[in-house]
Amino acid sequence: MDDVVLPFEAIVFDLDGVVTQTAHLHFQAWKQTFDEYLRFKEKENFKEFTEKDYLEYVDGRPRYDGVKTFLSSRGIQISWGEPSDPSGEETICGLGNKKNAIFKNLLESKGAKKYPTTVELIKRLKERGVKIGVASSSKNCRAILNSTQIINLFDTYVDGIVSQQFSLKGKPEPDIFLLASKNLEASPSKTVVVEDANSGVEAGRNGGFGLVIGVARKNNKESLLNFGADIAVSDLKFIDIEWITEWFRKSPFYLFDFWDKGTKEELEEVFKKNEDMVLNSWYFLSFKDALSSRKKLAFFFDYDGTLTPIVKRPELAVLSTQMRSLIEKIAKKYPTAIVSGREREDVEKLVGVEDIYYVGSHGFDIKGRNLSHIHPQAKEVVPLISRIAEEFSTKLKDIKGVIVENKKFSVALHYRLVEERFLNKVKEVVDKVKAEYPNLRLMCGKKVFEFIPDIDWDKGKAIRWLLSILDISWREYAVIYIGDDTTDEDAFRMVRTRGIGILVSESRIPSAADYFVHSPQEVRELLEKFI
Repeated sequence: MDDVVLPFEAIVFDLDGVVTQTAHLHFQAWKQTFDEYLRFKEKENFKEFTEKDYLEYVDGRPRYDGVKTFLSSRGIQISWGEPSDPSGEETICGLGNKKNAIFKNLLESKGAKKYPTTVELIKRLKERGVKIGVASSSKNCRAILNSTQIINLFDTYVDGIVSQQFSLKGKPEPDIFLLASKNLEASPSKTVVVEDANSGVEAGRNGGFGLVIGVARKNNKESLLNFGADIAVSDLKFIDIEWITEWFRKSPFYLFDFWDKGTKEELEEVFKKNEDMVLNSWYFLSFKDALSSRKKLAFFFDYDGTLTPIVKRPELAVLSTQMRSLIEKIAKKYPTAIVSGREREDVEKLVGVEDIYYVGSHGFDIKGRNLSHIHPQAKEVVPLISRIAEEFSTKLKDIKGVIVENKKFSVALHYRLVEERFLNKVKEVVDKVKAEYPNLRLMCGKKVFEFIPDIDWDKGKAIRWLLSILDISWREYAVIYIGDDTTDEDAFRMVRTRGIGILVSESRIPSAADYFVHSPQEVRELLEKFI
């Protein structure tokens, strides 16, 4: 096993409750801070701050956000104040500063301890070349790591101080985990997030990470799973490199085999090792049960290879009359969007269905029903994309079969029709552009190279943005995403554990999708079942 190339690159750990034992100190500091304030504020109606309050409103959040969230739960609204506010002043910052002062005193007097099983896992991972990071909302992260003498185990750490420096949003936004994986030069898709807080596992899910592990130190496995953890364990001694490797190589199930029955036996045989490891029950549901576990449905479709077969030239991918009719019927019953790598105007014209949402250029351009949004950073690269498209056309004009597609926010180079003897020449030109323009990201799809802006945005994040704008809740809807290519994996990871990802593939291959169907024809059969 040691000489096998691992399918994942990095693991980012939360600090408190995962690597170090300081959660009890944080709870004590929060309790003293809030109980003293609530006695003053609520007087005879005083209700003490409980461990349940800690888990639900404070745990895992940036300190000031925790103050605001908890006080709001009690119907208390006070001004935000300034970070320089004196400890205990009746502002969000003042109360947060008081909590921090109490915590520092507790840390100095009682000290922090490390979880030996977590440290052992980290050491084994580092021996295999896995990059290790820590991401914490705490501004005391470095002090805690130094006090436990394990700071040298981490290749990067993103803490509350770094968050303030870069104006990062707190959990459940994924900002700190994304920055940690970026510092480790690892893609989120090949990075594991390990968390013990609800807001933390939700952040991992929102970031589109390859695996989200919940550590249930507080007998809170079910809660962690409900917020998006792929698996919950009572301790990291139950996780090893072999298990993680199997996870990243797992494949979806053929949908029509699991229409009525669940997948529990096969999944448990591969992944579940004992009663202390609990996989998200979402993976065990039959397709019909997965649908019934949510009140409503929303549909998101890729276009090429999903609604239409893969063809030799992009302009030949014409939607059939029958499929268009099905999309129209689906759209009358459910929120519906087409999410494509094509230019938005192009796919809008090809589909030709009104009252749905069109997400073009891998999510950079969104429009529909009085809604229009173009990612602001994507606008800046339009001239560069045009220049690269011209460069491709000029340098490869003598190679028959090359198709250069300028999609405004990205440029695609199709080589499906290129003779094999010319492929090295095509790759040389692509590699040169990749080296020359580090602000662009190269994506390799089905017989296509594509350059897009290298910003934190993809189909998955575009879906999350659109759902937020439409006020569609993950807890109320089963979000169904159907796609066929590598770029659709970002969407599969986003909907995983809280929606259904369906891969269109001739065979069963590794994917973040839950199920697969063989062809656009079977996509049509699936939609007919809904109608």
